[in-house]
Parts: sequence; structure tokens; C-alpha cells
Amino acid sequence: MLVAGVVLLLLGWLLHVGILQTLGIILLVVGAVLYLLGAVGRPVAGRRHYW
Repeated sequence: MLVAGVVLLLLGWLLHVGILQTLGIILLVVGAVLYLLGAVGRPVAGRRHYW
């Protein structure tokens, strides 16, 4: 999810498409939250790791 967010953010920035930038930022934030929750050992939706 983090990689997809970075790719969308870069594509939106390079192509000047605002919706891609917005989706990229959202995916980055959600991916970072899931990564941090998994890293501290807190299971989310039945999964302990998201990487």
C-alpha cells in the first residue's frame, strides 16, 4: 500500500493530475498507519503484519 501510494503520488505530480496526488497521499497515510500498528504487534483485522 505504501508503494502504491508513492507511485500514485509521483504520477499525479508528474502528470499534474490532482486526483492521483490525493489518492497517493491517502494510500500513504493508511499504509503508514497499518505498518505502524503491525510493527508494534497490534493485530488489525486479524493480521499481525502488513508487510
